[in-house]
This record gives sequence, C-alpha cells and structure tokens, in this order.
Amino acid sequence: MNDDGAVAPRIDRLRDSLITFAHRGAKAHARENTIEAFELALRLGAKGIETDAWLTADGVAVLDHDGVIGRFGRRRPISAIERSALPDHIPTIDEFFEALGSDFELSIDLKDVSAAEPVVRSVRTVAASDADLARRVWLCHPDLDRLTSWRERWPELRYVHSQRFPRLTTSAEQHAASLAAASVDAINMHYSDWTGGLTTLFHRFDILAFGWDAQHERVIEELVDIGIDALYSDHVDRMVAVTDRSAAT
Repeated sequence: MNDDGAVAPRIDRLRDSLITFAHRGAKAHARENTIEAFELALRLGAKGIETDAWLTADGVAVLDHDGVIGRFGRRRPISAIERSALPDHIPTIDEFFEALGSDFELSIDLKDVSAAEPVVRSVRTVAASDADLARRVWLCHPDLDRLTSWRERWPELRYVHSQRFPRLTTSAEQHAASLAAASVDAINMHYSDWTGGLTTLFHRFDILAFGWDAQHERVIEELVDIGIDALYSDHVDRMVAVTDRSAAT
C-alpha cells in the first residue's frame, strides 16, 4: 500500500510459478532436516524442500543444518564421524530420495563444499529416471567463484548465490550483471533485504529473486507482491495459505 492509501500494483515474477521451499523441511512442525519433516512439508503443500549437505568421514553426503553432533564440550563435526556413528535421524541424500522421490523443487545449501560431488552423483542417479530433476535442483553457496566452477562442471543443475545485500561489494546492478555473466540462476537474500526495485533490477538481468526467513504472513504477502520467485519458510502452513490466497486474486 502506498503512503496515500492506494494499493500498489503487484510486481510480476520472473518465474511462471512461485516456489515455496520448506526450510529444513517443515521445521516449525517437526524435527528439522529429518525424513519426517520433509514428508510433512510436502503433505502440507510445499512445492520445494530446503536442506543442507555435509560429508561424513567416510565420504557419505548427509543432511543436517549445523554440521556438528553432540552438545557443549562434546560437539564434533560431521566430517570427523563415519556415517554409521551418526544419530539415526540424520538422513543421507540417497535415503532422502528413496523416501520422498523427486517430484518437487530441491534447494541444497552446500555448507561443506566437499559434499558437492556426492550430492550431484546422487542427483544424477535419480535423474536417470526423472529427466526433469536437474532443472529442479538448486545448489546454493555464498562464494560466486565456487558457483561458477560448479556451473562449468555440472551445467545441467541450477545455481543460487546466497548473500546479504549489505555484504555486496559492488552495486546491485553490477552484482546482477556478474551473476548473469557467470550463468548463476538466482540470488537468495534475507526477506528484509528485498524491495520491489531490487526484484525488478535482478529480473532485468534474468536473475531470479529468492527470499529466506519468510516466517510471518505479512512478510510472505509483501514478498509475493514485490515479485519474489521463491520463498523459504519454517512455517509451511502459513506460507501455503498466503500463496494460495495470492494465486486466487
């Protein structure tokens, strides 16, 4: 709504349809990054799943947010633990696909870059029977050079630059041009960084606008109105309710 009380026009998305990513699965409803949370997110109507990948000491890609196990002084990195010694609730990427299939968008934050190769290997295995899967897998990282190298190695996948607007070292327009030159598909920023002017700018360079931490209905509504292409939320029920209402208007 404008200062004079008039309703501002909704900005068009670059995508035909909005992606609703369940952050760490249905985190607000079940234990995060578990098969239970992922399955619940899809039942609640999420169009996509977000998760984080790490590599175990014996080279297995697993899904967990922090990448450490244990409490207080006994915390150990997943990279130092073999898969068989991890808690049962932490799934491998292969177990994820076995339990859920692949008929959804998948955003993977590669916090451990050594997990990239086994993650892609698993995706390619599933893609052998789901040819469209590669276009629904979004690999996320804050390092643009890293994304560029992955794009050259695995060109069939989608790539997302995870960044905060205040941390950009160039103007937004220059950054959008750099992403376009590197064939990066999207930029993912905190919801508070986004404005209608920024979504319009990135769209001008054919860069999708993703917004994370969209937890409240008001925030979700505002992001939809400024043309965001994908949302990340812990509260899948709220996200789905708002976006369904928006689609109906």
